Amino acid sequence: MSQQPDPEAREPASDAIEKDDDLPSSEVTEGRDKAPHRAMFRAMGYDDEDLSSPMVGVANPAADITPCNVHLDDVAESAYDGIDEGEGMPIEFGTITISDAISMGTEGMKASLISREVIADSVELVAFGERMDGLVTIGGCDKNMPGMMMASIRTDLPSVFLYGGSIMPGEHEGREVTIQNVFEGVGAVADGDMTEEELDDLERNACPGAGSCGGMFTANTMASISEALGFAPLGSASPPAEDESRYEVAREAGEVAVEVVRERRKPSDFLTRESFENAIALQVAIGGSTNAVLHLLAMAAEAGVELDIEDFNRISARTPKIADLQPGGEKVMNDLHEVGGVPVVLRELLDADLLHGDALTVTGETMTEAIEAYDPPKIADLDAEFLETVADPIHERGAIRILTGNLAPDGAVIKITGEDHLHHEGPVRIFEDEENAMQYVQEGNVESGDVIGIRNEGPQGGPGMREMLGVTSAVAGQGHAEDVALFTDGRFSGATRGFSIGHVAPEAYVGGPIAALEDGDTITIDIDDLELSVDLTDEEIERRLDERDMPEPNYTNGVLAKYGRMFDSAANGAVTNPGAKQN
Repeated sequence: MSQQPDPEAREPASDAIEKDDDLPSSEVTEGRDKAPHRAMFRAMGYDDEDLSSPMVGVANPAADITPCNVHLDDVAESAYDGIDEGEGMPIEFGTITISDAISMGTEGMKASLISREVIADSVELVAFGERMDGLVTIGGCDKNMPGMMMASIRTDLPSVFLYGGSIMPGEHEGREVTIQNVFEGVGAVADGDMTEEELDDLERNACPGAGSCGGMFTANTMASISEALGFAPLGSASPPAEDESRYEVAREAGEVAVEVVRERRKPSDFLTRESFENAIALQVAIGGSTNAVLHLLAMAAEAGVELDIEDFNRISARTPKIADLQPGGEKVMNDLHEVGGVPVVLRELLDADLLHGDALTVTGETMTEAIEAYDPPKIADLDAEFLETVADPIHERGAIRILTGNLAPDGAVIKITGEDHLHHEGPVRIFEDEENAMQYVQEGNVESGDVIGIRNEGPQGGPGMREMLGVTSAVAGQGHAEDVALFTDGRFSGATRGFSIGHVAPEAYVGGPIAALEDGDTITIDIDDLELSVDLTDEEIERRLDERDMPEPNYTNGVLAKYGRMFDSAANGAVTNPGAKQN
């Protein structure tokens, strides 16, 4: 935890406490009958000046579980200091995190998406229960970011989102590497293209310190999106975790949080459909994670903003991909930071009329005003080979596509990281879970042209919609990133590249068409036509579904059973909040 106030450094208490009576914290700090409440605060070193100031919570998921979060106590301390210097009353509290990279490929990965909901639930509960006036919510590993922003949306308290920053790339054999290279190295060893000794050296050098995974994977995608949504000040997403500028950003977030409380600027004041369209435009332009589709749908549902999965196709069709970052490219978040960060991309999109410039932000500025005040360089003026202009893009269409068809009536998600004209047709090999698919791949059974289907990994069926970076990386590591297709009702990691389609909805567990598939059925995947289909009639699909045995839940008690019953469809963001469900 961050350093708490020193009781001996405080001024003697006075009898009078004055605070705006419309602030929630006045319920626990103001009036004679709140003397017991104030006594509790005084035990922690707070004084009259604190108690008459806006109470701003600092939600901190620091943990030794993952390098993404291991440094967050220090980040929280800087935010705490910023609140204090802004004449607010900072109160730090903790919540959970799950390491996606460490749980990847195990049964434990089922906890990842659930952790998004637990983070949102726990932050909401503390803010509600303790009558806080505002929040600084901090994120490190992947589900922290949407979970924290969902909590702010639910409470509708004046809030600033603060990212913990990403890890610096490691170095192996003279080139920069990330955790993605290690996962793909496992597949390369299985295929005989890398020795065990080379993999060991790669393992020891890929992750040199604290911070979230360095590519434009889920953590960095959601952090970038927080700027486009207006939830975080511009320029706050890209400073590395262990750079001094990260702590300057944290201090600023604390100061801004006090300002937004004083001005009563709530998420509902600036989150609109236009905000979410800006977020999608940024996501597809930078080649962001497919998981952002799930999280943006969930956040919009929490905010009561109408957003449909097909909106991603519409916005991707008009927004070119202009950044070549990992997993499709070679560069990482720090490379983007060195040329000006996320605002560089936002400026390019704004100048091309691909952003809603009048969308408001947490600072009270419009997006146009915020970009003009930040004054990032133009891409055309940069010597950055991984960034292109809208006029001369990497791809004419954005990186995210939503496929539909008789195999995915409610949609499925793919990110284009290589060629953008992809058509694949062939017989499917169906697996009932990730483990069996991984074994099949690791045994060297995969050949060019294969179609691999993995089902029963959806939000309810898994439950928890596991990411499957192990499977996709093993396929990519064997040289089949572009000529073997995978699809699943689960998820793929933000570090996944190649022909990988996730979020197939409806999922198998609830009787989606994916549950009717048999080995040998012919699958058609057409990226240009946005199609994912099987060569079966509707009548045959229905017949097979009617004849199948209804699956039993994988868990009947505990947290997985509870959230398995609560999850909505991936097409709606897999939300669990009853008030946020969109059918």
